[in-house]
Amino acid sequence: MEVATVGLDLAKHVFQVHAVDASGVVLLRKSLRRSQVLPFFASLPRCLVGMEACGTSHHWARELIGLGHEVRLMPPAYVKPYVKRGKTDAADAEAICEAVSRPTMRFVPVKSREQQAALSMHRTRDLLVKQRTQLVNMMRGLLAEFGIIMPDGLEQALVTARQLVDGEVPDVPPAAVTIVGVLSQQALDTDVRLREIDRALAAMQRADDAAQRLATLPGIGPVAATALAASVTDPGQFRSARQFAAWLGLTPLQNSSGGKERLGRISKMGDRYLRKLLVIGATSLIRRARQTTDAMGRRLADLLARKPVRLATVALANKMARIVWAVLTRGGTYQKLQTPALMA
Repeated sequence: MEVATVGLDLAKHVFQVHAVDASGVVLLRKSLRRSQVLPFFASLPRCLVGMEACGTSHHWARELIGLGHEVRLMPPAYVKPYVKRGKTDAADAEAICEAVSRPTMRFVPVKSREQQAALSMHRTRDLLVKQRTQLVNMMRGLLAEFGIIMPDGLEQALVTARQLVDGEVPDVPPAAVTIVGVLSQQALDTDVRLREIDRALAAMQRADDAAQRLATLPGIGPVAATALAASVTDPGQFRSARQFAAWLGLTPLQNSSGGKERLGRISKMGDRYLRKLLVIGATSLIRRARQTTDAMGRRLADLLARKPVRLATVALANKMARIVWAVLTRGGTYQKLQTPALMA
């Protein structure tokens, strides 16, 4: 009997395999060391291989595709219901093998090495932004203990940090001067690294056709455009713009029964980073709406007159996600698509 479907539970060193034939009969349960994985699959005839989408799954998917196998990645949350009892590697591999054969299962497209490299820049940038914020807040807190209040805003905080590094000594004890100087230098170094990454992302956006077209949308700059272009490998996997917005967690949760439709807060499922970038872009548009007099500014102003600011921001991010899907699937730019009004 020939292997038709394989469930592969990934790990750092020990991998678990669960293989069945076309009728679902179990043919193999086996543990593999890392060095044994590729030789094992090279010895198998072409078959369907299922894996949970995780940090290393795209690498292994590319390797197995190179051996001629059909590889499908699945969100771990969709695999968990197929685990019968207890969590073991063998049970996980069996659940993966069962889930990958379901006709209604949703799959994650395999990313290329270049797409993963681009996303690694985004993850590093996100980490450095958090670290810079932590350093500035630590400086604020320490100086406030001695009655010194730093100016509001990041740029002003970095100006103060530069002054401290250049030798302007505040009226604090020598030990505190040393510590604040260390924090100031670290904050400035982190800011320099962030600017380098931003320049690299801007260059990446200019070289990528999809990112260039996404940058024509209001509220989307080089960071969001390159993140979306690298993350959405196959926009055709989404049947509609609403499904794409739901994938980002920007659609309301439903609790409907008996013919009564009840909508709650947004689901916040899916890619948190992409959702955050769209909400930040929508926030920027909302803030500028009060100072602009163009058609979009007037529509947003009318919306703000009826709805709370945060609700309007998330609704606008939802609409932006749908326009992103249209740009990626139909080609062209935002202007050429003649998309309906953002908040009509």
